[in-house]
Amino acid sequence: MKDNFFPIYNNSLLVYNEAKNNRNESNLMRFINQSKYQLLPVVEKQLPEIVFITSYPPRECGIATYTQDLKNAIQEKFGGTFSLKVCALETSESNYNYPEEVKYKLNTEIEDHFSELTTKLNADRNIAMVFLQHEFGLFGGVYGDYLLKFMKHLKRPITTTFHTVLPKPADQLKKVVRKITDYSDCLVVMTEISKSILMTDYGIASRKIAVISHGTHLVASFDTLHQKTKNQFSDRVVLTTFGLLNEGKSIETALEALPKIIDKFPNVIYLVIGKTHPEVLKRDGEKYRNFLYEKVQELHLENNVRFINKYLSLEELMDYLERTKVYLFTSKDPNQAVSGTLAYAMACGCPVIATPIPHAKEFLQGAGFNYDFLNVNQLAEKTIELLYNPKLVREMRLNALHKISPTSWQNSAIAHIELVKNKNNKHKITLHYEMPKISLNHIKRMTTINGLIQFSAISKPNLQSGYTLDDNARALIAVTKHYQLTNTEEDLELINTYLKFILFCQQENGSFLNYVDKEGNFTTNNSNENLEDSNGRAIWALGEFISHREIIHKSLIKKAKFAIEKALINIHKFHSPRAISFAIKGLYFYNQESQSPRINYLITSLADNLVSKYRGVSDKKWKWFEDYLTYANSILPEAMLFAGLSTGSELYKDIAKTSFDFLLSLTFKEDQIKVISNQGWYHRGKSANQFGEQPIDVAYTILALQTFYQVYEDDAYKSKMCIAFDWFLGKNHLHQIVYNPKTGGCYDGLEQHHVNLNQGAESTISYLLSRLTMENVVNPIHETVFFEEAFQNE
Repeated sequence: MKDNFFPIYNNSLLVYNEAKNNRNESNLMRFINQSKYQLLPVVEKQLPEIVFITSYPPRECGIATYTQDLKNAIQEKFGGTFSLKVCALETSESNYNYPEEVKYKLNTEIEDHFSELTTKLNADRNIAMVFLQHEFGLFGGVYGDYLLKFMKHLKRPITTTFHTVLPKPADQLKKVVRKITDYSDCLVVMTEISKSILMTDYGIASRKIAVISHGTHLVASFDTLHQKTKNQFSDRVVLTTFGLLNEGKSIETALEALPKIIDKFPNVIYLVIGKTHPEVLKRDGEKYRNFLYEKVQELHLENNVRFINKYLSLEELMDYLERTKVYLFTSKDPNQAVSGTLAYAMACGCPVIATPIPHAKEFLQGAGFNYDFLNVNQLAEKTIELLYNPKLVREMRLNALHKISPTSWQNSAIAHIELVKNKNNKHKITLHYEMPKISLNHIKRMTTINGLIQFSAISKPNLQSGYTLDDNARALIAVTKHYQLTNTEEDLELINTYLKFILFCQQENGSFLNYVDKEGNFTTNNSNENLEDSNGRAIWALGEFISHREIIHKSLIKKAKFAIEKALINIHKFHSPRAISFAIKGLYFYNQESQSPRINYLITSLADNLVSKYRGVSDKKWKWFEDYLTYANSILPEAMLFAGLSTGSELYKDIAKTSFDFLLSLTFKEDQIKVISNQGWYHRGKSANQFGEQPIDVAYTILALQTFYQVYEDDAYKSKMCIAFDWFLGKNHLHQIVYNPKTGGCYDGLEQHHVNLNQGAESTISYLLSRLTMENVVNPIHETVFFEEAFQNE
């Protein structure tokens, strides 16, 4: 393209977008007529395709469910980046009505069908990755070796997931596994123990093996756990095992342990959930289930055991697990590597007592007990120990959630897509994270009649932590923005609550206190800490709230105006650059309607203070207001820009842009944001701590980027907004979600090796502010990729 294309292109792109979105034919014709370039027929860009080779629902099989959950998670996270298709594994007797994503079928009993599938996949150059789900019983031949010819001749990238890794293999088995490895670009296993077996017993290099844990479903909330009344077991101590029934589950071990347990806890009820495995049913009928029924009668357990003989929906299953006191995993197969049932139980906060398969050995430390295979006495003793100790149950419940939450399906999806990126040389793939729906669910859960509660344990509000002005001030801004966007009546009640809290915190002299306990009393923290930043933040909240006067009832605006005017007397006492910056931002919004010279004078006075700080510290290499970077850094240059807009000062604007670009150069590296660590501030001339990132700093960065983009119309700022927001969705050094789409809460921090799973007010409001800011933002990089292909020179 010629250079003189771009001005026309940028202008035309806006017109074309508007015409396309509004189906405006006249605008579209104007777009064509004004362009120097030929508008070619717009062909929908074909997305890179991922193909899963797997058993698939409605076939009832653990791997089928696993793959569907993984596929759905990738669709949810990256639906705009990939087309997801399935090759369903079948036998000659299969007759399933598959969903539309099933593009291919493979009869695994007929060797020639494998070659036919190879031909079909090789003909599709759009395939970016084939994910092969491997279990020895799924494929025909000796140890499933029909698969080898298919893999040998496949010319598309392939990742093989081993659902079972057998230790100490026979020679033929070892040969098959090594051949599968040779033909795979990458192997996935679900435990470190399985990886170790592949390396030690099969001689496979570590670099070829990725460990991606079995995915789990996020649970909406734990604050109502065991308080639901949906089923008839609410007054019982519930023990549960679920899954497709077969002899390998060794349910009889639990049944034989029950008399000893019931002797101590008569109200125990043991739920055995699930249909008989279809392959077992085909071979043996209900022989095993009938054996268990007889065992119940033999042990006189009729009042303490229930068989739920159905294939439950996910919602029904999670509902039962949320009521479960202890989950019993009784498998007698020492070669079973992982269990989806164990993962799902832990995701619902269930302490688990399990036989020592690799999955249980790795995940149950502090979250349950292991017991020896088929050992009835050990199972009974461990169960009784837990039921006698409610404190231990609570501890294990929290430990289970902390252990298993990083394995959410969302994180599993990210990990699998990272493999697609890293193992794919033929497709240049730019990931596009799907934007989650806006949710106020967790904020509502955290809000009482008094205000927004400060902290939570996981997603359960911790009323003991009390309330802060900081959180309620940010909440007032966020929910007012949400009300502006949605006009939702429920928001008005929240807005009134947060404004009332801010006014409650204001003292007679106009200043604000920050900390309030659950009883509504001010705490001693208010006298032990410097509250300047909190006071500045309150002024920001009141000023921005007042700027929405057209949609907010005038009685509330009047109260906010009175409070901000009362606070102005203290502004000249501010020394903290962040307090000053928050105040400038609030005054800018407060003054939008009246353009009062008095307020402009205050803004000038505050901005001059920041200029003085900047000149006293900055040099050619360090363009900042202090000798160090701490928290909420973006608010400083953003305040300078607001001061420039308010007063017309080019000096303020120059310092704003120079300092902001300097900050961005430190926090954006390799197409990823990494905000200043709260584990040790970044001091000039010293190395920065790389870990300990807070959602609040990402949010302030996004807010500032929006302001700078609106003023300078530089697409680099808009691109950075998208990069920064993707941090919440998994584009960070851990490749894990920080926003929980199930609860609507945001995790409290990103540490070196883990995410802090508590979803407090600060983090959740920070995410909401960011999400609202992103509502009308389209990444210019993604725009350009599509439209460049729609034009040619005449």
